Amino acid sequence: MSTRADIMQGTLDLMVLRTLETLGPQHGWGIAQRLEQVSGEALRVNQGTLYPVLERLQQRGWVTAEWRASDNNRRSKYYIITRAGAKRLAAERRDWDRSVVAIQLILETQG
Repeated sequence: MSTRADIMQGTLDLMVLRTLETLGPQHGWGIAQRLEQVSGEALRVNQGTLYPVLERLQQRGWVTAEWRASDNNRRSKYYIITRAGAKRLAAERRDWDRSVVAIQLILETQG
């Protein structure tokens, strides 16, 4: 998957919030790498897709950002999940679980 059209609407938001909840503050490249790693390299998110998502999450107050020195001592923008973002993530996970069950039921129904 390399384009936004390949990922269900809102799913990338969910994955980014979960990544930040799990790993703590991350820069965009770190988030993209983690998504690729955890997905067994099935998911590749390009920068043109990821950064608009991060900007939208900031505008909604679900993440904040601050400039920090990265591991290689370069200035990088690090994203941090907010309390509101954690609440949103919990709600999104509940919705996701319900959607998965509904889709499974539809796919498994015969006749």
